[in-house]
Amino acid sequence: MAKPPHVVVLEKSFAGVPAGKSLLIPSPVIIADYMRSIPAGEVRDIPRLRVDLSNQHASDATCPVTTSIFARMVAEATLEELAAGKTVSELVPFWRVIDEKSPIAAKLSCGIDFVRIQRTLERA
Repeated sequence: MAKPPHVVVLEKSFAGVPAGKSLLIPSPVIIADYMRSIPAGEVRDIPRLRVDLSNQHASDATCPVTTSIFARMVAEATLEELAAGKTVSELVPFWRVIDEKSPIAAKLSCGIDFVRIQRTLERA
């Protein structure tokens, strides 16, 4: 079971966040909840997700490493649900945060085409 989101105070600088600042370590659940909160047709990116989550959790920043890992985990779990028969409307809309140019999208089992198609369909 994944750890719940928590805030740590950095003893040394990490990923551009100076020592002494607070860093949110997110969870897959809050990443998925954030993705679900974005209205159809709207998009965000990982940097915006990190800022928004740090603001929601009263921290100076959100960990870029765990955010990317958990965003990919959410996307892959969503793709498994799609393969199991869920409809697109029942899925976590990860394509609203992960765009086809993202390094994360290039690693997804669906490839970038699925992301591009979902974004196009939602803009229509």
